[in-house]
Amino acid sequence: MTAASITAPLSTLRPDVDRITGRRRLRRNRRTDWSRRLVRENTLTVDDLIWPIFVIDGENRREPIAAMPGIERVSADLAAEEAKRGADLGIPAVALFPNVEMALRDQTGSEILNPDNVMCRATQAIKEATPEIGVITDAALDPFTDHGHDGILRDGIIVNDESVAQIAKAAVLQAKAGADIIAPSDMMDGRVGAIREALDAAGHSDIAIMSYTAKYASAFYGPYREAIGTDATLKGDKLTYYVDPANSDDALREAETDVAEGADMLMVKPGLPYLDIVRQVKDTFALPTFVYQVSGEYSMIEAAAANGWIDGERAMMESLLAFKRAGADGILTYFAPRVAEKLNAA
Repeated sequence: MTAASITAPLSTLRPDVDRITGRRRLRRNRRTDWSRRLVRENTLTVDDLIWPIFVIDGENRREPIAAMPGIERVSADLAAEEAKRGADLGIPAVALFPNVEMALRDQTGSEILNPDNVMCRATQAIKEATPEIGVITDAALDPFTDHGHDGILRDGIIVNDESVAQIAKAAVLQAKAGADIIAPSDMMDGRVGAIREALDAAGHSDIAIMSYTAKYASAFYGPYREAIGTDATLKGDKLTYYVDPANSDDALREAETDVAEGADMLMVKPGLPYLDIVRQVKDTFALPTFVYQVSGEYSMIEAAAANGWIDGERAMMESLLAFKRAGADGILTYFAPRVAEKLNAA
């Protein structure tokens, strides 16, 4: 195209442009607020939200998380209060993540098999206070190990089958404590099938499994690791069991395996950098598909907003709507109570 043609009237480049543009003006549907709402393809509602909550030992305890402004670790009694607040806002479910006392962490994460551990106590407290809200628990070992890995470490190697056996036992304990959904984030091979068998054998066949089916070896987890206390304990990296950020077919193979092993729901983590994976997983398997807007995504929005570089409220809502557009049925987000308040006020 020549410089002259760039500035030439459209009608001289395409003789039929006047006729076409006379019929089709895409801006017509965007002209007013009511028309934009009328033709909107995707809608974010409170029903789409899952609220992650960090829990700690003790009573009436709150601890701010420096890397996640506005987010705190709370003791089981306060977690129950937060869950009640979430239910009152219409949030369907909370997801619990423990920060375990360092003295209780060891090489195998044995504290996860304590039926009175902080995760189980928080689950019980929430279900007693607000039985109508869903409780999602993670059976991964990383908050319970002294090396910060999601499985058992032997001679510098994360041993798969021994880890899976322990994760399955932990899932049963969490179900007994009142968990409604087990969401294993460890990425060990075969863990979904093992958890399903263990739950069924223990009489918990109604407990669902939401598999972290495509959990990537991402740089966006940093603030989360501070929140659960593995930032100081993690030895090495998790590249041998998390999905490589360069791969998409690999994620689909993970999902195919999880579906075959009995997963009821699938999850992609992180969120915004992996919208293509959300879409592929949803389109390929047509199962309820969830996405985790992880700590790094939350903290970036908060930091940019605090510096006046972006409109934080708009960025928060836009990011969540992007997940819906990509095909997600629900979103784990630390923004959940703020978003619920905003949606309820609309």
